[in-house]
Amino acid sequence: MTVFDWFQFIKTSITTNKARSALTLLGVAIGVASVSLLTSIGQGVNHYITDNFAQFGTRIVAVNPGRDLTQSLGGIISSTKPLTLDDANALLNIPGVENMVANVQGVGTMEYRNKHRDSDILGTGSSMAEMFNFTVEQGSFLPKEIGTSRPLVVLGSKMKQELFGNKNALGEYIRVSGSRFRVVGVMESKGQMMGMDLDDLVYIPVDRALMLFNRSSLMEIDVTYTHATSSEQVASQIQSILTRRHKTQDFTITTQDQMLATLDGILTSLTAGIGLIASVSLLVGGVGIYTIMTIAVEERTGEIGLLKSIGASRKQIMSFFIGEAALFGVIGGLIGLCFAIVIIALVWVTAPTFPLYPHLGFIFIALTTSISVGMAAGVTPAYRAARLAPVDALRAE
Repeated sequence: MTVFDWFQFIKTSITTNKARSALTLLGVAIGVASVSLLTSIGQGVNHYITDNFAQFGTRIVAVNPGRDLTQSLGGIISSTKPLTLDDANALLNIPGVENMVANVQGVGTMEYRNKHRDSDILGTGSSMAEMFNFTVEQGSFLPKEIGTSRPLVVLGSKMKQELFGNKNALGEYIRVSGSRFRVVGVMESKGQMMGMDLDDLVYIPVDRALMLFNRSSLMEIDVTYTHATSSEQVASQIQSILTRRHKTQDFTITTQDQMLATLDGILTSLTAGIGLIASVSLLVGGVGIYTIMTIAVEERTGEIGLLKSIGASRKQIMSFFIGEAALFGVIGGLIGLCFAIVIIALVWVTAPTFPLYPHLGFIFIALTTSISVGMAAGVTPAYRAARLAPVDALRAE
């Protein structure tokens, strides 16, 4: 028997009962489309979050109070010292460090005349806008000052609109948690990051913020370094300086490379998990193929007997049914892939900001899995067909 005859036999078997074959193909197609679409969403979220991190600058090392280790509550209370502005300024002496900014965050009420708005307050330094790629739309950012900073404030674009509308805010005075501050700048819209609306913030000098929140410790110190310096070198220097100042390592240093690597690992695992959940629908498609192949063996018992009586071997009989099951997997997989491509194209056209990023690796796995599931589903029916005795098969017909 030639390959052409083998293929014609399989094709005739599939096209004989079109409705039944179509439903089986639909089950496999839905499975492949589900895996392709859900993993595309997972990859899209991965790229979206990673890009959000990258837009705030690169080559950043963050220092936070408290050591990232499990220890007793008493140990934490007794050993952890606050991160101070003097600690932050000491890091500027590290070779290769370009900028440093000390940060502390709190929540308060902003007031202008009869308008009030509750939002986040970020105490920061003059280098923050440059370090994190923020753009000042009007006025200027917080100036660099020696000694106690003046009560100046920079508004996020949304905060400015809520308090002042279309009126010019520069030079006006607002109250931040009851204290009077003069507006010196308005930031360009930056959007959101990890659920925080960056346009609804106000920025005040970090020393003023520490007094306003009645805190002794900074929440974070961020430093940026030159291209010629590595994050490991900077982190090592920071550890050495702060350990010498604190007499112990009661702080945590995190490089941006570490943050992105950890985030990427979590999101990749999430995408894989979503793909595994979606692949359950592929198993349902496999059950459909198994059912239809079992029915096909029962319906074609006489045909099997005739083929065996004219010399068809067990191997050839099995190849017919396994080939038919595999073809269901191939065609169903391709149809599902076409469904996914059409849906992805429609989403890109109608909602271009929606995080959807097809991953060829996951799509290839979905296709190969659909073929493998089809072949696996056809093995048992094929084995049953191959074991039929020619005389018994013809008598059954």
